[in-house]
Amino acid sequence: MNTKIVMDSCVDFNNEVFDNEKIMERIPFKIVIDNEEIVDFDLEQSELITKMKNSKNKIATACPSPHEFLEAFKKCQNNFAVTISEKLSGSYNSAMLAKEMLKEEFSESFVHVFDCKTATAGASLIVLKLKQLIEERIHNNQIIEEINTYINEMKTLLLAERLDNLAKNGRISSKKAFIGNLLQVVPIMCDNGDGEIILKEQVRGRKKALNRLIDIVGQEGTDLKNKVLGITHVNCREKAEMLKAEIQNRYDFKDIVIFEAGGLSTIYADDGGIVFWY
Repeated sequence: MNTKIVMDSCVDFNNEVFDNEKIMERIPFKIVIDNEEIVDFDLEQSELITKMKNSKNKIATACPSPHEFLEAFKKCQNNFAVTISEKLSGSYNSAMLAKEMLKEEFSESFVHVFDCKTATAGASLIVLKLKQLIEERIHNNQIIEEINTYINEMKTLLLAERLDNLAKNGRISSKKAFIGNLLQVVPIMCDNGDGEIILKEQVRGRKKALNRLIDIVGQEGTDLKNKVLGITHVNCREKAEMLKAEIQNRYDFKDIVIFEAGGLSTIYADDGGIVFWY
């Protein structure tokens, strides 16, 4: 098959689904903690979480360069790329620059870059949908149309276990994080429909927050029987499985797929965090 899917490392893992696909290439972000640069490629999640907890400083990330995308695009004549939301990172712009650079060198090559307008489980489901359409040998223009529709109709919900990392990265003040943790306030984040993650609700108590997360899925979701729900978890597989079982009992999704967070998703959602995309 002369088509390749190139993605940045906002895409999370599921060995049963991705199964080391030869038609896929993952271009890693770099994570910087206390001046140490960590490449988001097959990293040990537990070590990353320990470094995050031990650091008092802002945790920075660096997106892939245009050159890294270009080298991936050169390996195949027909390429689709999936990047984290343009509003969250420069990865999309890097991929677009690489596309223009490729045209200058190989005019017959094809590249289309999708801004997934989210990250984590959402990006993973987009890649799986893209893989399905490629395998069905659908024309490139139809693939672009279907994936764009898929992206525009999807919703993201993120539940962070604690507020510490949001404070370190400037999302909320340290004072709010301290008080929130003391009162066991759990933030539920969502997408704003334009690729940005914003605060949706604050719920006191983790159990109540998990129940509220499930309620929101039913209240805001439509045509669930024809949709796939993706769940990304950060070091909390048991919680993800429990949520999957509860959602299956309450709603009639076409399928529910669990993903293990990569490094970038671990930075966003933090230890114990959960992300829904449907």
